[in-house]
Amino acid sequence: MVQFTGSSPRTRMRSQRLLKKQDGLRQKGMRRRVPTVYIVDDDASVRRALGRLIRTAGYQVEVFGAATEYLAREPPERPACLVLDIRMPGMTGIELQRAIEGTPRCLPIVFITGHGDDAIRDQSLAAGAVDVLYKPVDDHVLLAAIEQALWRSVRH
Repeated sequence: MVQFTGSSPRTRMRSQRLLKKQDGLRQKGMRRRVPTVYIVDDDASVRRALGRLIRTAGYQVEVFGAATEYLAREPPERPACLVLDIRMPGMTGIELQRAIEGTPRCLPIVFITGHGDDAIRDQSLAAGAVDVLYKPVDDHVLLAAIEQALWRSVRH
């Protein structure tokens, strides 16, 4: 589950920095289109919490309960990124990463997982993931990783 932090002075400073970075993203090519974050997670409560957090940060959000649902949609427009659970029934996040590599559906990926497996983390990062975060995910850490992924999306 996503942990939402309070409004301490430190949190407010981080939020202000994030807003400044978002303004910078919009000036660097995202001005015409609000970035979209695609969330793929089999847990409905995680999808809802992540969606709420990411929308609050000013991004568009589309959620999918399975990797195959993401694959069934039209290829995404950029700027965009994926927030992807590693372990899901059916096609896993790692399998989805491999399946979209080199296709129009390929986007920068931020993995989230409830299972701290260093081998999978290393494999994901080596295959190009922006980051691998462990649940419960701190909201500021997740938003920073999403922003990094969106920067990659604009550059490629």
